[in-house]
Amino acid sequence: MIRRANPALLVGGALTLALLLVALVALAWTPEIPTRVRIPLRLKGPLAAGLLGTDHFGRDVLSMLMLGAANSLAIAVPSVLLGATLGTAIGAAIAAVRGGVETAILRVADVVFAFPAVLSAIMLGALLGAGPTAAVIAIAVFNVPVFVRVSRAAALGVWSMDYVAAARSVGRGPASVTRTEILPNMAGILIVQVTVQLALAVLTEAGLSYLGLGIRPPNPSWGRMLADSQTFLSQAPHLAIAPGLAVALAVLGLNLLGDGLRDALDPRLRSR
Repeated sequence: MIRRANPALLVGGALTLALLLVALVALAWTPEIPTRVRIPLRLKGPLAAGLLGTDHFGRDVLSMLMLGAANSLAIAVPSVLLGATLGTAIGAAIAAVRGGVETAILRVADVVFAFPAVLSAIMLGALLGAGPTAAVIAIAVFNVPVFVRVSRAAALGVWSMDYVAAARSVGRGPASVTRTEILPNMAGILIVQVTVQLALAVLTEAGLSYLGLGIRPPNPSWGRMLADSQTFLSQAPHLAIAPGLAVALAVLGLNLLGDGLRDALDPRLRSR
């Protein structure tokens, strides 16, 4: 029997692939130089000067949008991977050793996790200063407790399996079992969580840039474009619509991809 295609996976994959392609193309080519100021062409509407018009400095909105995708992923991807690496290592370790150390680490993770993602990133961004490095660290710090919780829960489930008990029965230690049995068998859960956290990281980066704590001007970012558009909403609404739609589609695509991957990788859902 042929299984029906997963709509969430297909739509999310298409949107995410489009985001990646736009970001990669922007690194090599954009219709105009994104930072090029052209005062005579300021605040032109879509198709009047370029496909999506120009901003208050005459910069091409489409070019800024394309490079903004690359800049957004340049912060979101390393921050999530850093948080996932640290969080997974900690979560898998405490699942293996258990005891008081596990309880203490989980309480610390609860405290960090109690703050909303955007608020945590804003506070750390304000402490560390503006810039992409500070944004990466701020977003990564929030992701650590997320992956501590997820990886610990996944690891505990794998530890209860018979093949793990068989590995322990031949004298293999917790570190060896974690490396060869636990981590490979929780990879699917971690991949799904990374995809979901990427969506949140893109949104958080836009929020930081909106507040001036992310990408520094004149480098374009979606959040900075939204912030700059506020003064000209009545005169040039396209300045807000374009980056707002880009953020919405990027977050939607990554969330749908995460949902689709979860359904595809979960054997209970896959059998339906």
